[in-house]
Amino acid sequence: MSPHFEQEFLRQRSTNIHELSNDPGRVLLQSAMWIDGGDWFPYEFLYTAFQYTVFHAQAERWLGTLRWLMVCVAAHVLATLISEGALLKAVRDGMVSHSVVYSLDFGVSYALAGVVGVLTYRIAAPWRYLYLGGVFFVYGAPLADSPTFTDFGHFVSVLIGLACYPLVRGRGKAWNPRETVSALRG
Repeated sequence: MSPHFEQEFLRQRSTNIHELSNDPGRVLLQSAMWIDGGDWFPYEFLYTAFQYTVFHAQAERWLGTLRWLMVCVAAHVLATLISEGALLKAVRDGMVSHSVVYSLDFGVSYALAGVVGVLTYRIAAPWRYLYLGGVFFVYGAPLADSPTFTDFGHFVSVLIGLACYPLVRGRGKAWNPRETVSALRG
């Protein structure tokens, strides 16, 4: 695929302001089918091996497929609409160039951030608060340093994941790292 074709192919599947204005359902679905890889194999391998194993698989196993998918969809759709709405406001207020209306924005990172957020409830206190502090640091630091609408969307996705608490009720006992360490010691 030539670089020009790839750019146009991804732009038509991007959840940018232009595409969301024309066909929001199509681009919200299609944008979730692509990842930004650059060097495809290393990125795909790391994304699949680490992020799916550590976060998505754990959440799906704990919540069940339907509830896990509900978290993913809620985070992807709502964070996209909120972050693109904020970007549209910034365009209208003259804070950013009108060219961002056509920017590339695709991938599943908002879904992942939502899953990372909901997994907070899988961990027993006080470890839960350490995990949550780490999550807020990872997703909040870019907002403090040099914020982009994507950074904003990731942070919003974490908040959406945290708002999915009603989906986790009755899903079993929270994992306690202390019990795991004790079991390993014998």
